[in-house]
Amino acid sequence: MSDLVILVDESDNEIGYLDKLEAHQKGLLHRAFSVLIFNSAGELLLQKRAANKYHSAGLWTNTCCSHPKPNEPMVDAVHRRLKEEMGIACQTNFLYKFVYHAVLDGGLTEHEFDYVFIGVCDDKPMINTHEVADWKSLSLAEIRKDIIQTPQAYTFWFKEIINHPEFAGYIPA
Repeated sequence: MSDLVILVDESDNEIGYLDKLEAHQKGLLHRAFSVLIFNSAGELLLQKRAANKYHSAGLWTNTCCSHPKPNEPMVDAVHRRLKEEMGIACQTNFLYKFVYHAVLDGGLTEHEFDYVFIGVCDDKPMINTHEVADWKSLSLAEIRKDIIQTPQAYTFWFKEIINHPEFAGYIPA
């Protein structure tokens, strides 16, 4: 069975399902989520996407990101993928959602209605090497400085999240 994504309109109303790769080839708007997990020192856990990813391979990004399956509650999808990619389980809270559009290499387009979740966890990641090549924890100040110095090292959506007005003033507890 192929990986299906949930197609939505600009108001986030579900309008159908499509194979994930085809949705990215056609640039169709679909539901996604991004998870940002901080440690108790206020550092954000980043992942470096695996080299075999069909887009944005080898780039640094937020802790976890993916798509909910059809009929899967968003919070269940967040916890499922956080465990599958990073090997951690923790409480998350919804922060905000936004739409972004980015043309990527290889004729692919990200057009996502992205739900952003945050959480705090001090567990050491046990990465799935099919999904994640590496990880590190940095302060938001260090991340923002590095994004300015080497923007090409980060995914498009992560840069959008870090600079989004709903997140810009976020201070980890």
